[in-house]
Amino acid sequence: MGCMGVLRHIGIVGVSPEGAALFVRRLSRLAATAPGLGGHPRISMHNEPLSHYIEAIRADDWHRVADLLRRSAEFLAACGAEVCLTPDNAVQYAIHLAEHDSKVPWLSMPDLVADALAADGRTRVGLMGTRWVTRGSAFQTMLGLRGIQVLSPDDADVDRLDDIILDELIYGKVLHASEQEVLRIANRLREMGCEAIIVGSSEVPLVLSEDNSPLPLYDSAEILARRALALGL
Repeated sequence: MGCMGVLRHIGIVGVSPEGAALFVRRLSRLAATAPGLGGHPRISMHNEPLSHYIEAIRADDWHRVADLLRRSAEFLAACGAEVCLTPDNAVQYAIHLAEHDSKVPWLSMPDLVADALAADGRTRVGLMGTRWVTRGSAFQTMLGLRGIQVLSPDDADVDRLDDIILDELIYGKVLHASEQEVLRIANRLREMGCEAIIVGSSEVPLVLSEDNSPLPLYDSAEILARRALALGL
């Protein structure tokens, strides 16, 4: 067998344990079929307790969120990680704070999603995730700079998504009724004139995929994984 490319050491900051586990599986599966790779990447992962992140976000204390991210990044750098990322959409707002004086470069989901949408000429997209994502500014600001309008579900549907993600999906619990609710919300975004949907939650793919979605999906975790692999080649 000829020589294959060797990936850089990828450092993953876990926030939601379920989301982080899904991301590692996704990254490994993509690596197994990526041209030029002879196997799986070297991966290290570190997490602080999810409850600490939730407390900080609910207090709107993004510097504390950044401190938690930075703490994990320092552990990962000590393990030899050459690039750092987190598949958790809710904390993306704090990445630019966390990367200050970081020993390793960070990848940002909103930047990468904006690149993908702009490359495909999308101008009006829906966003699905927790309230912190759909009512936050991380994706909205980056996409707005590209001239892409971002539409979110109404308040009632945002509350429903919050319940499904935070009470069920982050624990790996998948209910048929909740899957139908997510599909209903996705169809509502289609009716609002969206051309595609940003999957702004690492757990939402448990209930929404290209197989059942009424619109093309831009899965932020998938985009992040592909970019992480591309960096190492």
